[in-house]
Amino acid sequence: MPAQIAIIGPTASGKSALAVSVAKKWNAVILSLDSLSIYKEIDIVSAKPTPDERDAIEHFGVDEIYPNEQFDVTIFTSLYRRVYDLAQDASKNLVIVGGTGFYLKALMDGISALPALTEAAQEEVAKAMRDMKSAYAMMYEKDPLYMQKIAPNDRYRIEKALEIYYASGKTPTSYFACNPPVATIKNRVTLYEIETKKEILRERITKRTASMLRNGLIDEVADLEKRYSRTPHCMRAVGIQETLDFLDGIYTKRRLEEKICTNTARLAKRQTTFNRSQFSGQATLEIEDLEKKIYKDLGV
Repeated sequence: MPAQIAIIGPTASGKSALAVSVAKKWNAVILSLDSLSIYKEIDIVSAKPTPDERDAIEHFGVDEIYPNEQFDVTIFTSLYRRVYDLAQDASKNLVIVGGTGFYLKALMDGISALPALTEAAQEEVAKAMRDMKSAYAMMYEKDPLYMQKIAPNDRYRIEKALEIYYASGKTPTSYFACNPPVATIKNRVTLYEIETKKEILRERITKRTASMLRNGLIDEVADLEKRYSRTPHCMRAVGIQETLDFLDGIYTKRRLEEKICTNTARLAKRQTTFNRSQFSGQATLEIEDLEKKIYKDLGV
């Protein structure tokens, strides 16, 4: 049975490099829980570790699907099961790492299997989403308990609520009551959280954004739009959406860089807030001290 730890923290806090360092010393493989790194061809804006940065450590959750392929948290559920079995067969440990704490929370607490979405249901959802405001109001009237947790401008979650409704014929609250969540991770996961001072994190975000632009961020996003249009959910991610606005002539290049930095910093704040509110018992330290603690705890 593989031992497993999870390293969490905001974007640009140094999680990927720390995970590689730990995996090398601990005979482990890495499972990345990142909402952009999972996509093939989204390389620069995702800041996924390059082959050199992976340092021959086997990574999963990176370059798994194409931007136009269906994606939801259940992909990470099946991916985790596959990686856990592979680690067990290879007598390796498992390091889970990522800024998308929601996916780790779903693995630990469980998620309900979603109903199969027929072509007819997909058409109903698409029709409803043409007027998101009305779609939200309709679902709120049918299921206020569930919808009060969703912002009126949260396109992704409104669409998911509609999918449950049209696929099952039940409101989300009723559906989840009949289909309670089952935890995917069965054995213990020790949590470690990187704490980074605000000014240091902002500096790292600024440097990373400048590096992305130098390395071809604009060309990458333009190519993604050409290949996949702006329809996939990933095309609304931080870094991609701002670049599309730049391509539309809304921003100058300087303003583009500023917007990406600002919105990335906001994302980092949301990630930290989520981790502090949804997880408990994790060791929370600055990265140098956290690395020492991990090595001490693991005995490496």
